[in-house]
Amino acid sequence: MDISLHQLLQQFPQQVVNGLVQGSIYALVALGYTMVYGIMGLINFAHGEVVMIGTLVAITVTGLLAAAGMPVGIAGLCGLVISILSCMAIGWSLERVAYRPLRGSPRLTPLITAIGMSIVLQNLAMILWGRNYMTFPPLLPKVNFEFAGAYFTLVQVVIVLLSALMMSGLVLLVYRTKLGMAMRATAQNPEVASLMGVNINRVISAAFVIGSALAAVAGVMVGSYYEVAHYQMGFVLGLKAFTAAVLGGIGNLVGAMVGGILLGLIEALGAGYIGYFTGDFLGSHYQDIFAFAVLIVVLMFKPSGLFGEKTGDRA
Repeated sequence: MDISLHQLLQQFPQQVVNGLVQGSIYALVALGYTMVYGIMGLINFAHGEVVMIGTLVAITVTGLLAAAGMPVGIAGLCGLVISILSCMAIGWSLERVAYRPLRGSPRLTPLITAIGMSIVLQNLAMILWGRNYMTFPPLLPKVNFEFAGAYFTLVQVVIVLLSALMMSGLVLLVYRTKLGMAMRATAQNPEVASLMGVNINRVISAAFVIGSALAAVAGVMVGSYYEVAHYQMGFVLGLKAFTAAVLGGIGNLVGAMVGGILLGLIEALGAGYIGYFTGDFLGSHYQDIFAFAVLIVVLMFKPSGLFGEKTGDRA
């Protein structure tokens, strides 16, 4: 090998930065999975497609407004807002049309429905936006920073800080507001919560809407980070975010956040060093195997995840 151990150690800070950025995105998407599962016990496999639609809506709106003469930054902000509203509407529609009629059905029924809705949304996006990759316009200046041997951009800084802010806000909402109290009561015992005056339908819809809003923000982050989008981009991203939720303990908010960050770090470090440990037999483009290897290991040895599932308080 031409790469020395010293060079590998020099790469470590850079891989950590890359992992934190990717993990922040995973964590935001994983929160959508864990909120719905915590309240309903449903794994919403269509959630990745909501992220994808959020990205494509933001690209379309930003491009149209920028072409009309609006500054790119303001156009991007408008694109983000419309993307959030669009994804919230999709999340509400999914719950109202696809999942609510199936409450009380065997667990396999809504799971199959979720997979079906994923396919429907993916094909709908293909019809509306086509099969080709779309370029995401740069929303922020291309400013580079350096710290402790790691290089990062303004986009990466914004992704990490905005993710931390939104995750903190969600925790406050769940544990410090009436809606959050209703969510936790519904997760603990829907029947008793209903008898105490909680509108179960409204609470479940709120969980889908909030999760979809987070998905829209994550979608814009993905588009800004990679500067491309595609109608199939949500499938693998959704699976990885689901893996993050399982790793942390699906149904546990803090677990989803920690699981997302950990998965991002595992992927980045694995992609950075896999060539060294396999004699260049495998390259960094095999990074996806780490996420699914983590999923297999967690399901085999600790299916409840690192944080487990809080008894009677899954939200």
